[in-house]
Amino acid sequence: MKNLFYSLIVLTVTCGMNCYSQTISGNKSGHDYVDLGLPSGKLWATCNVGATKPIEYGDYFAWGETEPKKIYSWENYKWGRDEGQFMTKYCTKTSEGKVDNKHELDKEDDAAFVNWGKDWRMPTAKEEEELLEGCVWEWTNNYDGTGVAGRVGFSKTNSNIIFLPATGYISGEENSSLGSEGFYWSSSLFKNTMNGSYFLSFANYYIDWRGNKRYAGRSVRAVVNDHPVSKKNSAKKKTK
Repeated sequence: MKNLFYSLIVLTVTCGMNCYSQTISGNKSGHDYVDLGLPSGKLWATCNVGATKPIEYGDYFAWGETEPKKIYSWENYKWGRDEGQFMTKYCTKTSEGKVDNKHELDKEDDAAFVNWGKDWRMPTAKEEEELLEGCVWEWTNNYDGTGVAGRVGFSKTNSNIIFLPATGYISGEENSSLGSEGFYWSSSLFKNTMNGSYFLSFANYYIDWRGNKRYAGRSVRAVVNDHPVSKKNSAKKKTK
């Protein structure tokens, strides 16, 4: 309750100055990160993989693939066959494919690790849940005056801010929810839905995490790989 009260104060004060400015706490291997004071100490990237600024959408990846493509479907999904009825990797049930009991992506199948290097990786479902619960979230149609819609997260433990643009997702060649919804892959297999994987999902009326359709093109917001937060890491910059 104390943290929530503090967050509301931070939210009010911050909005009075510059409501939607993404915080930069530091840089790792050429990519900026923000320290949100999360219990795990996890540091989150300030922009999506494939982007150079918080307002850019970046690249879209099928789950377990490391390169963007023009069409996202079961027919061309790397780890599937028979229109998603048979998985050749990351499978826990004989009825769904070749069982290997892998619940997390291998490094070579991690879009953040492959594209940004060993200091970065995709977050686990647990880490996405921590991000969700560690911030007060607000929808904006006009992030910091840029005209970009998405969700702004205000840390419950410090005054730092993270912005996730509403990137939508691609099925086939079409992105029908660009600007109205956001979908961010985790590295974790979804256990309760056939051929699904966890992702953070939001619109202007909800923010949650769920899992389905590994073949779909969704965004990736990376975390620093095994890098603990420093208490001295308090220097902040603002950027669009």
